[in-house]
Amino acid sequence: MTQKLTEDDVRGMAAYARIGLDADELAQMTVDLNNILATLDRIKEYDLDAVEPTFHPIAGLSNVMRDDVETSSFTQEESLVNAPKQQDGSFLVPSILGEGSDR
Repeated sequence: MTQKLTEDDVRGMAAYARIGLDADELAQMTVDLNNILATLDRIKEYDLDAVEPTFHPIAGLSNVMRDDVETSSFTQEESLVNAPKQQDGSFLVPSILGEGSDR
């Protein structure tokens, strides 16, 4: 197998991705990435000159979501009926900042 990536190449990629690799990990990652590239070299065996590039695997897909239509919903009173605490038509929840009193 011809080595395409050097340890310097892998070190640069790791630094760019902010991945810390020690010397052993760097050596193993270089071997692993070169093995992956060697596996992908098999694609070169095929004559793909007449094959059109595929830009999206499901080219004919259209938006399948429903129209955004306003429908009836809960009233404010219905929404608050099971609230453990409420104040002035709103939910009253414990404060997550400060001294811990309800807000």
